[in-house]
Amino acid sequence: MKADLETGAAAAIEAPRLGEPYLLTPGPLTTAWSVKEQMLRDWGSWDGDFRAMTARLRTELLSLVGTGAEDFDCVPVQGSGTFVVEAMLGSLLPRDSKTLVLINGAYGQRIAKTMDCIGRAHVDIDKGDYLPPRGQEVAAALAADPDITHVVVVHCETSSGILNPIREISEATYAAGRKLLIDSMSAFGAIDVAAGDIRYEAVVSSANKCIEGVPGFGFIIARKSELIAAEGNAHSLSLDVHDQWANMEKTGQWRFTPPTHVVAAFMEALRLHREEGGIQGRGARYTKNRDVLVDGMRELGFETLLRDRWLSPIIVTFFNPADEKFEFTRFYELMKARGFIIYPGKLTVVDSFRVGCIGQMDHHTMRAVVVAAKSSLDAMGIASARPPQAALSEREKLAA
Repeated sequence: MKADLETGAAAAIEAPRLGEPYLLTPGPLTTAWSVKEQMLRDWGSWDGDFRAMTARLRTELLSLVGTGAEDFDCVPVQGSGTFVVEAMLGSLLPRDSKTLVLINGAYGQRIAKTMDCIGRAHVDIDKGDYLPPRGQEVAAALAADPDITHVVVVHCETSSGILNPIREISEATYAAGRKLLIDSMSAFGAIDVAAGDIRYEAVVSSANKCIEGVPGFGFIIARKSELIAAEGNAHSLSLDVHDQWANMEKTGQWRFTPPTHVVAAFMEALRLHREEGGIQGRGARYTKNRDVLVDGMRELGFETLLRDRWLSPIIVTFFNPADEKFEFTRFYELMKARGFIIYPGKLTVVDSFRVGCIGQMDHHTMRAVVVAAKSSLDAMGIASARPPQAALSEREKLAA
């Protein structure tokens, strides 16, 4: 993962259009100018042109699950990613179901909290901040509890940046005769979830992630058989996936006011996604972004929370430096002044911060991020970003 920090850095240190900083977050993220431009037109939510746009949206998203897509359908739902995850859980999990929730960060914990709020029984495997749930653990939990009907996993846990092994989790789930639901909020569009390759009942994501649209809606790609069976399951009127699907099938319209401008922007984002080479092209750019970032930050002394094996190309978590002069709020403001908005950490054990690798930026931008990080450390009087030994010891202990 060795990167040349200087090559291209000068050319890359260029503020985005309109002087906006780069959003180094897992969404919202920096979007293309042409995506922003699509929001300058108003659309009638009942008009035939917008209904046609909705139909194209569903078809194009469905194509991203590749072989096996004919057994699935796509249902967009208004709201943030969390709205859509709750819609999936509340609609596709029968009220008498019992679900194994796989947790290794804040978003797995949020799923468990959602299950409590909507009154769905669940048991959890919680791996903490550092480690992925493994297939053999899932198999053991399912063998021990025959009442479990479903398994839910976060594909990329962005509180740590870990990419969970959904293939082995899927294999363990279906070997035990259970069903899998995947929260691929921050991975869909950059990491393949081909339905003919990895088995699942549904996968969810959001407009403002790897497709590089803006916030306002998410989408559920689910087996048609599951959508049919979901009738009457939902705990909520507005988050009823079956009713949203049935209405779209019948009328081509969203049940309630859709985010028209967001949908129009997303169609342009989908066009750019295709031009880049789809999932493979988008994923390759993000992977290079990550590699350049990680190599450069390590040269400054920063250490990643995760071992290389589990680093996702979506977002990377770094330990805070041990130097007593380091203060995250100050570092954040210095980075922002240099054109980069980073993300605070969400870990429960050690202090950290996160840097996203997704959005309209390339490896030249990431070299500039490293240059900005060094400049910010210099301004704080910090010679090395090496983390506390306790943080490294905790990582080694939990990863053993």
